[in-house]
Amino acid sequence: MIARMWRGVARAEDADEYAAYVQQTGIEGYQQTPGNQGAWLLRRPDGDGREEIVTLSFWDSLQAIEAFAGQDIERAKYYPEDDRYLLERDATVVHYQVPDQP
Repeated sequence: MIARMWRGVARAEDADEYAAYVQQTGIEGYQQTPGNQGAWLLRRPDGDGREEIVTLSFWDSLQAIEAFAGQDIERAKYYPEDDRYLLERDATVVHYQVPDQP
């Protein structure tokens, strides 16, 4: 299994609205892609009027990720309204091998 993580930062006052938008676009997109094993949106206020937003998803294979993200799986996938909310964004995502559980 492979874990995929992306990170962005929004203004705290926009965080609820942006989190709902990410749920409707990215998270639902992940979940509708064959080979996805689950997806979550994580939030963390940073104390400076901003909130970190992280997406965490789990996948069967790199091929399943490619079906969602396109050929360059390291490149973050953005949606039309992301520019409206994001103060910072990672242009790439990170992938981790998830060891098999006993």
